Order: sequence, then structure tokens, then C-alpha cells
Amino acid sequence: MYLALLVIFLQCSELYAQGKVYEVFTFNGVKIKVEPSDKVKNGAPMSIICHADISKNTDFQLKHNFTFFKDGKLVFMTISDKEDARYEIPVAKSADTGDYECRVKAGDKLVISKPIYVWVAGMTKPILTADKKEVSEGEIVKLRCELPEEVPPLEFYFRKIKTNSEPIAKRVAEQNQNFSEMEYYVEAGDNILQFDCFGKRQVKSGWESSQHSNKTLVTVKEPFRKPTLITTPSNNLTEGDIIEFQCSTVAAEMRGIEIIFQKNRTILNSVRDKKLLKYSTLATQEDSGEYLCKVEQGAVSKTTKLNVFVSELFPRPTLSASMTQLDENKDLILNCSINGSRRANFSILRKSSSGDILLKKSRILAIKVNVNDTGSYTCKAEVKGIIKESKPVRISVYAPVSKPTLSVVSGSPEVVLGKPLQLICHSVMGTPPITFTFYKGDEIKKNVTNDTYATFLDEDIGLNDNGGYKCDARNNHSSGVKTSNILNVTVIVPIRGASLGSVPYGEVEVGSDTAFLCSVEEGSWPIHFKFFKKTDHEELLHEAREYSDRTIWHKKTMKRRDTGTYYCMASNRASVDVRSRPITISVILAAWQKGVIAAFVLTAMAGAGAVALWWFLCKKKKAKGPSMEMSGSALAPSLASEKLTRPPSDGNYYSGSGYIEDNENHMKSTDESKGPDLESAEVDYTEVEVSTLDPHRAPEQKGTETVYSEIRKTNNDSMENRHSQRIYGHPDAT
Repeated sequence: MYLALLVIFLQCSELYAQGKVYEVFTFNGVKIKVEPSDKVKNGAPMSIICHADISKNTDFQLKHNFTFFKDGKLVFMTISDKEDARYEIPVAKSADTGDYECRVKAGDKLVISKPIYVWVAGMTKPILTADKKEVSEGEIVKLRCELPEEVPPLEFYFRKIKTNSEPIAKRVAEQNQNFSEMEYYVEAGDNILQFDCFGKRQVKSGWESSQHSNKTLVTVKEPFRKPTLITTPSNNLTEGDIIEFQCSTVAAEMRGIEIIFQKNRTILNSVRDKKLLKYSTLATQEDSGEYLCKVEQGAVSKTTKLNVFVSELFPRPTLSASMTQLDENKDLILNCSINGSRRANFSILRKSSSGDILLKKSRILAIKVNVNDTGSYTCKAEVKGIIKESKPVRISVYAPVSKPTLSVVSGSPEVVLGKPLQLICHSVMGTPPITFTFYKGDEIKKNVTNDTYATFLDEDIGLNDNGGYKCDARNNHSSGVKTSNILNVTVIVPIRGASLGSVPYGEVEVGSDTAFLCSVEEGSWPIHFKFFKKTDHEELLHEAREYSDRTIWHKKTMKRRDTGTYYCMASNRASVDVRSRPITISVILAAWQKGVIAAFVLTAMAGAGAVALWWFLCKKKKAKGPSMEMSGSALAPSLASEKLTRPPSDGNYYSGSGYIEDNENHMKSTDESKGPDLESAEVDYTEVEVSTLDPHRAPEQKGTETVYSEIRKTNNDSMENRHSQRIYGHPDAT
């Protein structure tokens, strides 16, 4: 029974599982819209509606999470089982302008709508307030303009409105607040002022402006009145009249009041803490013009202007001169006159830096001039206390120029080829300005006007420019032109192409002389030659000054330490040292020194052979018997066949330095008692082969060198040796 119930339960569970359906949904999209439209008037209601389009496999209930954003910031959230949600704004403001979007989340799915731009047209009306309703001229008015319910950034515009004039606006940008403040300075003449303001904000389509605020009225009080300026007797006068100016004002408080009277920019008079200023003067024509009376108190300044015209009493005098340029010791007449021949008091003066110098109270002045009379002269005329001065007349008195001197600025009358030459022409005497003219040959090169000297730079120097410079000097004196002496200038050609040679060249024998030749390709004489040997400190060996393009230095008795590198250096007045290429000199042994060494070696070898032969003969003698004569007579036939004669001299023989020939072919003894024995002594020759090294072949070979030794026998069995040798081959072989 229980088993049957279990089977029925399992069967029913399987049937229920087969009949159950899973809930499936998907978003088809999310849309957002604005009611009544995306452009709303400021203050009108506005609704932002978000709609989610969802598809389901069955009709089941689904919770939707709606989130509204404006310009990326969260503004509203709601949860609903409906597919629509509304964000209500009952009173739209300009701050509600922006991009809106909504996000819908259901289960683990989220969909975002496309943004929509909403423009709330119009801004709230700004409110303007002033910290004062009544101010005085020179004070400050502080204004505040506020845009309630608006969100920064904003721009504020303040306007100052004066009667019968255009409003003056000032702009202020505010990034963090919806109000702004502005200070206005109240100027003189600002009687009644009105102020207003308005605001602007930037929207997607451009700038949007608010309405103008309420107008704020500010009353201005005057601390003092505009000054009054009058003249007596009138503002139309004649020179010589007394003119008086009066400048006055009315002020509520005289403390701090200052009255200033000026013409153009020059202050003529001023008073402080007074309401009246007076100024009088003797009218001259220069007093014509505009006068200004200014009253100041603190920051307030008021001005009144008045024009005055002064007519001429008499014209300005004229000074005339008989001559304006004349030689010294000539007569000069100065005449002062007034157009119309009016009577006046005249005086003639000379201008000076320390003040005018009165020369004569007269209309005419006649003097004999000298150079010190050069200067500017004027005359003055006086009528009814009015003094007028003529224009200055320049008088120039000239002394004649002296003969100029022409010289080279550097001092020496010479120039290096290719370098510029600067000349100076100078006149010791003569009234400036003096005109100097430079000549090169007959060609004018330059004209210079100066006081006492002038310079000329000749940059075109050639090899043939060795003279012909002169200069002229002249001024306005009637004596005319003075000419200098002709200046001859030497052109120095710089050294070029120094070279060094020697005789002999390359190898020099010890003890011999060597000639070093240093020469140049070109260069002006004299030339300074120096010979050097390269060492650590560049050793100077010899120097010479020659009027030639070469020099020879003879170095006596060369030594082994003279081996090295040599060079020479040449210079002249162009002050340019030119160095030659170096040459190398090797000092070697002389031929006779090599011969001595060879003779010494061969002599040593011959001596050794003679000793060996002597030892051999002595040993043989002892073996045959004590009799020397028997040995000698027995030995003579055997040696006779070996006796050699001197070979004839030909090209295969070299007479070395080791060959010594005795004129008598015998050694003479100082002992006369032994003479006959020596002369009768028998001479034998023996041939000895000498081994030499061939530098080009095998390490050792027998040469063809033969050494002939003369061996003389004496009665006392002593042997004396004289030898001579000939060496075949290279003369330097030893």
C-alpha cells in the first residue's frame, strides 16, 4: 500500500515539473520625452516621461527601477511595476535647462535612453539694490545685482544712466554665485543718477538675457560750485596794459578747497582754503591764449576756461649784419631796427651760456673782429615797458688754416699688403669747420668736414701703392686751400713659402760640416731667418737678418748628438712667422773611422796568427835540435815555395785604412850594433784565410780576403811583425 502511494506521488511530481513555464523578458528600448515640449517658458510646469518597452514570454509582474539624470547628475528616482515613470517640475526655471536621460533597470538588466535637450526659455528678473540713496561728488556708490533662482555661471551688466546721455555699462562674470557687486565713482556734474542691471547665461543656442532690473535712483550733492573766471579790464588787450585775473568758487566747507590758476600746463598761481584767487601781469603778445581756473577738493575737480587776446604794440625788432662770415681783423657792422621806424630804446647783445652780454645801448654797433667774436648776436627794443628781442644772428670769424700734415695713424709709413691703411690729416691752426680732401695720386678719395683733423681708411692696397698720398685743408677764410707734403707709404709683402734644405742632405759624417739653406718664395726685405732643432723646448740654433730671400748657415764639425729634425722660420715687418717643412739629419761614422775599426780587427787577427806560428816553430825547433841555423837552413827551402809576392793593384782591391806602408819596408832599430843582423834577416810570407759574414747569404762563408804578414827572423830568435792588408768588396766592410 505504501509502495503504491509513493509511486503515485512521484508520478504527480513529474507531471507538475513538465507543466511549469520559466519567466523570460527583454528590453526593446527606452525612450524619454518632455511634456508639453522640449522648450518651456520660465515658470510653466514641465514633465519628463521615461517609457520602457519590454517583451515577456508570459504575463507576469516585473518591478522597474527608473532613474532620471540632468547633465550627468541624478535628479529623480522611482520604482514601479509599470513601464512608464514621470519626473514632474511644477515651476520650470532657467536652471532646469539641460540634457536629460533616464535609466531603467529590471532584474539584472539595465537600459539607458538617448538624451534629450530641454530649454527653459527666459530668466528671472534681477533685483538691484544700492547702499546709499544720497551721495556727494567724489564719493563711491556700491550696487548689488542678484538673479534669484538662477544657477551660475552667469554674467551681470550694471548700467549708469545720466540725463540726456547714453547709459554706461560695466560687465562682471560670476562663476560661483548668482549675484554680483559693483562700485561707481560719483563724478562732478553727476546731479541725479539712475542705475539698473540685467543678467546673461549661455545656452546651447547662444546667450540668453534676463529682463532689466528695477531702476535705483541716487541723488548727488555738490561740495562746491564750478569756479568763475573773469579778467579786467577785459579779455581783449594791447601790449603794455595791466591785466588782472580773478578766480572764485562757492563751497559748503572751505576746508580742503584749493584754487589753481594756469596757462596751458604752466601753473601761474594757487591758493588753499580760500574762495578767491587773483593774478595780474603786464600784458605782452605772448600772454595771448587759454587760461584755466581749477578748484579741487579731495577727489572732486571742477574747471573753468577763458581765452585772452593781446594785440601787438610794436613789431619784433630785426638785427642785420654787414657780413655773417668774415676773416679776422675785418670790420663788422650790426644794425637794429623796428618796422615802421618807431622810436624805441635799443641795445645790442651777444649770447652766452652764462647769460647775455650787453655790447652797446644803441641801434648800431661797429667793431673790428677777431676769432673770439664768433657767436650769436641779438638786439632788444623797449617801448612803454614792453621789451622785445630780435631773432639771433650768427657771426662766424675765420682764421686761415695752417699747412696740414699727413701721417699714418699707426706711426710707421708702411702697410702690410692686403691690410687697410688709415691716414690722418691735421691742421694746427684754422677756424673750424675745416674741409679735408684726401688724394691717392691725383685721384680724390674722400672729403671730410671736421674741426681740426680727419681720417681716411684705404682698404684697397696693392703692390704698386708705394706713395702718392696727400691732403688739402680749407675753411671759409679767403686765403684758400693749403696742401700737405706727399706721403710715401711702403707696402710690406708678407712672407710666403718658407723651405729648408741642407748639403749634404740626409746623412752626414761625423766631424764634417753641414750647410743649411733657408729660403722664401716671396716677402719684403729685410727678412729675419731662424733655425731650430726639434726638442722638448724647440731649441734655437741660429738666426740672421738678411736683405735677401735666403740665407745659409754653416754648422761646423757635426757630432752624433746633432742627429735630429730641423726646420727654419722666416718673418719680416708684416709680423707673420712662416715655418718650413722639417728635414731629418742623421750623423754617421766617417769612412776613416770605419777603416780604423777594420784595421784594428784585422791587426788583432794577424797578431793571433803570428803568435800561433811562433809557437808552432818553437815547438818544432825543440824537436829537431838546439841549432837555430840548421833549423833555419832546413826550413828555408820549404818556406821558399810558400813565399808570396804582392799582387798587382786592380779594381777588385780596396785600399783600406788598415794598410800601413813603411818607406824602407823595414823596421829600423835605434841600436846600431844590431843593424847588420836585421838587414840580413830573411823575410817569409804566409797566407791566412779570414772568415767574414756575408750579410746577404749564409751565416758564414770564407771570403777572398787575404792577409799577408811579413815575418823577419833575428839572430836572437825574436820575431818582429809588420803587416799590410787589402780588403776586397764594399769599402765599408770590416
